[in-house]
Amino acid sequence: MSVITKEITLAHSPDSDDAFMMYAIAKGKIDTKGINFHLTAKDIQTLNNEAGAGIYDVSAVSFAAYPSIAKDYMLTTCGGSFGDNYGPILISNRDFSESELSKIRIAIPGKLTTAYLTLRLFQPELNVVEHPFHEIIPAVASGEFDAGLLIHEGQLTYKELGLKKIVDLGQWWHQETNLPLPLGGNVIRRALGPDLIHETVALLKKSIAYSLEHREEGLKYAMEFARDMKADMIDRYVSMYVNELTVDCGSTGCDAVRLLFTEAHRKGILSEPVQVDFA
Repeated sequence: MSVITKEITLAHSPDSDDAFMMYAIAKGKIDTKGINFHLTAKDIQTLNNEAGAGIYDVSAVSFAAYPSIAKDYMLTTCGGSFGDNYGPILISNRDFSESELSKIRIAIPGKLTTAYLTLRLFQPELNVVEHPFHEIIPAVASGEFDAGLLIHEGQLTYKELGLKKIVDLGQWWHQETNLPLPLGGNVIRRALGPDLIHETVALLKKSIAYSLEHREEGLKYAMEFARDMKADMIDRYVSMYVNELTVDCGSTGCDAVRLLFTEAHRKGILSEPVQVDFA
């Protein structure tokens, strides 16, 4: 019996946690049941923009980007990164009070990132400038910006340059909601149809589970994508953002995503309520 090959374009970020999740698919460690994945790695801000153009069948995106693409994509229940009482960090080279935040110049990694959406929930009136995420730490250290919003591995390395934490937005969100902070997830094109969506999501979940079960292999692959980070730091970062909620976010993760959008609409950041559909 012949197998019909199905082609799926899949984009993920070049971050160690995303690479770790995609290891089994990228290296042929699991049977993809006739689905041929074409993988692309790009920074999350680019992926947020390209998802708006409908370029990929499956893509990593910031949860904050989902409302603008919801008509064409569903969120998957696997592949999400949740900060459980930790998350993006606002840092500076000097101390600022919350009342001063509206007066300072803040570098952010992109206006479609969930980190920026959460920062607006925390403090609505801010003076922000978009800046490449991997250049924010040195830009703050040099005084180019008063403060910077850190995502990805920078959350673990900023202290090396003597920078100070103003607020951990994941901790703030947990204090407010008692839920993990949804940061990034995967979306899948609705036009693929229910059967292919189901098959694809099942394989994504299987890939994540494989890496968790074969951690040393997955981490070795993830190191190829890391930005000059030591192995123990990569291991720590992957542990933060690839866990049980990543394999399946369940009701806790779904509730957290919906509440994020509900709060953004309540505070006027989103003009319309968001209908969230999970695959």
